[in-house]
Amino acid sequence: MDPQADTDNVTQRKRKLANVVIGFLFLLSGIEYAVILPTVWMYLQTLDAQPFFLGLVLSAFSLTELLSGPLFGHWSDCTGQTKKVLLLSNCFEIAGNFMYFVGLSKWFLLGSRLVAGVGAGAGSSIFGYLTRYSSSKERVPVFAMAMACRQAGLLIGPAFNIFLRYCTFQLGPFHVDKFSAPGIFMCALWTLMQLMVIFMFSDLPLNTSEPQTQEHEPLLKQANIPSPLYGTINGNHEPPSNQDDFSDKENAATPSSCPTIGLLQEAVVVLLTTQFVTFFNQTALETLVTPLAQTYLGFQDLQNSLLYFLCGIEMLIGFLAVRILSRCSSDRLLLAFGLFIGNISCIWCLVFLAKPKGSYGFLLAEFVVGVFLQVLGLPLLSVSQVSLFSKITAEKTQGFNHGLRRSVGGVATILGPLWAAGLIQNLYIMLGVMMGLLLLNTVMVILSYKHLEEPTTSEDQSS
Repeated sequence: MDPQADTDNVTQRKRKLANVVIGFLFLLSGIEYAVILPTVWMYLQTLDAQPFFLGLVLSAFSLTELLSGPLFGHWSDCTGQTKKVLLLSNCFEIAGNFMYFVGLSKWFLLGSRLVAGVGAGAGSSIFGYLTRYSSSKERVPVFAMAMACRQAGLLIGPAFNIFLRYCTFQLGPFHVDKFSAPGIFMCALWTLMQLMVIFMFSDLPLNTSEPQTQEHEPLLKQANIPSPLYGTINGNHEPPSNQDDFSDKENAATPSSCPTIGLLQEAVVVLLTTQFVTFFNQTALETLVTPLAQTYLGFQDLQNSLLYFLCGIEMLIGFLAVRILSRCSSDRLLLAFGLFIGNISCIWCLVFLAKPKGSYGFLLAEFVVGVFLQVLGLPLLSVSQVSLFSKITAEKTQGFNHGLRRSVGGVATILGPLWAAGLIQNLYIMLGVMMGLLLLNTVMVILSYKHLEEPTTSEDQSS
């Protein structure tokens, strides 16, 4: 048999197993979010926490994710060892969720989310891994399926909450109840995930059978830089005599010593702004949903879990729809459509939810429509901006690039809950600022629309 064929088959099997592990990682992150979020406010109330502390706890997770993301991404870029990154990050997830289970005080609960957030920073390495082993045409479907796995976790999570709410027993010195049960439950799941990474995930070598045209690319691909291989016969500069000389000159011309230079380009700035606004508005509204539903609709933990269950179904359908739409629509068109829906959602919330009035049925209808519209636009915005970002930045530094992108989202998920928690009594200001940010982002996308596409390479132009 052909040894090369055997090697390719082994690589394909490893890749499939790695994709399964990545899918479960995203699934587990969604489950954790859906299991903990509906009950964290009531958990804090048992620990004598004030309302503003909810914003601190929700932001703590994002803070350490923001800080650890670029570090994990840079580590995987430099070493190509994504597996070690995942093993370390899972340890933080296990420890953080165990601390959440113990729940000695509101400050210990805050610390638990800080620790777990470090583990979430490995997402940058995962996105870098997916980018390196997928083509530009596969990028949207690959990212859509990964995010769909997370939304499947959001769908499954509330179902777990239905039986976790009945937990009441003693585990050694710790009492397990419906508030602490999610912590030990997620601790067990992340332990199982650690075993999956150990036995099923493998770091794959780069495909050396294809030309390494991007080996020395700058952070942002640029099509208008002439290649030093092309010149005139009477030119003053002779072409390089060998590939090594060319590599040295190209390295000297690229901003490899400062990889953040490319992030100052117009298209990248617009996409990072979209990342910030999307996550700021999403987390602000998520923070608002639980207190608002409790105040005007009398929702408790069971109703909140059912609400997130239905949102999970909508998000899952949305990501699958984006996967299908990507075959006939460009990334920037999906982005524009997502922003349109986001504006409609924000206007609805500003008009109907800033000062709810009417009967219970009318209030419920206003609330449901607002949540539905908010969730509807998220798959379009999330997948399109991540896909575009991966295409206009260099493949070699994808882990670091996605780490910075996720850090921008981390800043948004820190500020969003704090903003919402501090202005629950003044929703016109809270929702008005969100509307203003979304309009600003929409204008930026309109003005930069022609730049929001994958650049053509110099090789394409020369041909």
